[in-house]
Amino acid sequence: MTIYLGIDDTDTCESRGTGRLARTIAAELAGSYVVTGVTRHQFYVHPAIPYTSHNSSAVIHIQDAGAGDAAGLFTAAKELMLADFVDGSDPGICVAADRNIDGSLRRFGLSAKTSVVTQEQARSLARQAGILLEGLGGTEDGVIGALAGVGLAASGNDGRFVQKGTTRDLRGTRTVAAILASGVDRVETREGAVIEGGVVALRKFPKPAFVGGKAVLYVEPDGDVYRDVVIG
Repeated sequence: MTIYLGIDDTDTCESRGTGRLARTIAAELAGSYVVTGVTRHQFYVHPAIPYTSHNSSAVIHIQDAGAGDAAGLFTAAKELMLADFVDGSDPGICVAADRNIDGSLRRFGLSAKTSVVTQEQARSLARQAGILLEGLGGTEDGVIGALAGVGLAASGNDGRFVQKGTTRDLRGTRTVAAILASGVDRVETREGAVIEGGVVALRKFPKPAFVGGKAVLYVEPDGDVYRDVVIG
């Protein structure tokens, strides 16, 4: 069983970002659970939606979890979020097992990418699905992105990994073999050609897209090397 832990609106313009907090939580949880990565999911940018910088949420992926682990994960992550609460933020947290995530939650996630959705919609869907969703301060608008991110992550076809294996340790120009060894599942061009050799000049560190349930790093040729293309 896979459990998805989504968080959103945990920051302000002057504070550390939600992605960093998600990676901190993931590192703590990794001592007791199998954490396979952290994905970032982009939502609709509109004047009616308050957001800090880019209106995105973060989702931690936990594999091989038991049916009773959702409550423990929720409690552990909630405590870490409250301990690092930022004044002026509006955090929300969602924890759901894959078997409880149905088409309505995935559709909510997709709607949040193209339209204005509400707390009421998010809370109603969470109640119907029997999943854990809670606001932890401020306006509690973070419940929207937390739930939407979980729905999108469960689809296996949205966003990009901001942490996967040891990808964040890679900098500069690295071989395709090293990139695959770090936790990326596949390196390919946007046209679908799989790249099995050569080197990739990284913009920062590999940020593979989440496609078909896999971490796929897209690249484009540039002379004798490839350059990574950030998608998602």
